Amino acid sequence: MPTYRDQAIVLRTHKLAEADRIVTVLARERGKIRIVAKGVRRTKSRFGARLEPGMIVDLQCYEGRALDTVTQAESLASFGEQIARDYRAYTALSTVLETADRLTEERAPALQQFLLLGGALAALASRDHDASLVLDAYLIRGLAISGYAPSFHDCAQCGDPGPHLAFNVASGGAVCPTCRRPGSVVPARGTLELLAALLAGDWECADASSPAHRREGSGITAAYVQWHLERALRSLPHVEREPVATHRAGSGGSVQ
Repeated sequence: MPTYRDQAIVLRTHKLAEADRIVTVLARERGKIRIVAKGVRRTKSRFGARLEPGMIVDLQCYEGRALDTVTQAESLASFGEQIARDYRAYTALSTVLETADRLTEERAPALQQFLLLGGALAALASRDHDASLVLDAYLIRGLAISGYAPSFHDCAQCGDPGPHLAFNVASGGAVCPTCRRPGSVVPARGTLELLAALLAGDWECADASSPAHRREGSGITAAYVQWHLERALRSLPHVEREPVATHRAGSGGSVQ
C-alpha cells in the first residue's frame, strides 16, 4: 500500500476497539486527516504517548480505503508538560485544538493553519505572553486565515475610514453610525486597539493592555468566533480568563 511521511499536530483522539485509537491530526502537507493507531492504548505501545493532543510529530502512514494507518511516530516537539503545569494554559490549549479542528477540512491542505497552530502551542508553553492573550490572538488570526478577518478600525460594511467604536459581530467588526445594526456593542477604544494588536501580532501593545480591556476583548472574540463557526466551542466556557499579575518578558514563542 502507498506510504507517506508528514509532520502533524495531534488535535484529538477517540477509542477504537479494545486497544486502538483514531487520531485526528493537522498535517503540514495533507491538512486534517484521521489515522488509526493500532495498539496505542496498550502499556507497551511504542508511540502511545507521542499521539496525545497537542503533540507535534513526524508520522509515517500507509493509505487505506477509509482511514490511513500510522506505522511510525517520532516526536518533534512536546509542549504538554509545560502547558499542563498551568491550568489557564491547559484550558486555552483545549480551545485552540478544538478551533483548529473546526477551521479545517479533511484532506484539504492548510499550511497557514498548521503554522499558526504550532506557534500558539509554543507560545502557551513558553509563557512569554498571558495565556488568554495567546488564545484570543489564535482565534482572531485563525478566522482571518479562513477568510473572516474582523475589522477593528474602518467600517466592516462600507469601508468608511475609522476609528469607529461600535462593533457588530454579524457585520464583521467595527461599523460606522450609518451601518450600525441592532445588537452592536460599544467597547472601550483600548479594547479595539488590543484586538487590532492581536490580529497584527503587535505583542508589545498587547502585553501592555489592561485587565479590563483583556476581559472585554475576550468576550468580543468569543462571540465573533462562535458566530462564524456557527456553533459553540465546547471547551471555551472552561477557559480561565483572569490575567496573571506578571509573566516572563520575551519575544519567543509568539503566535506566528
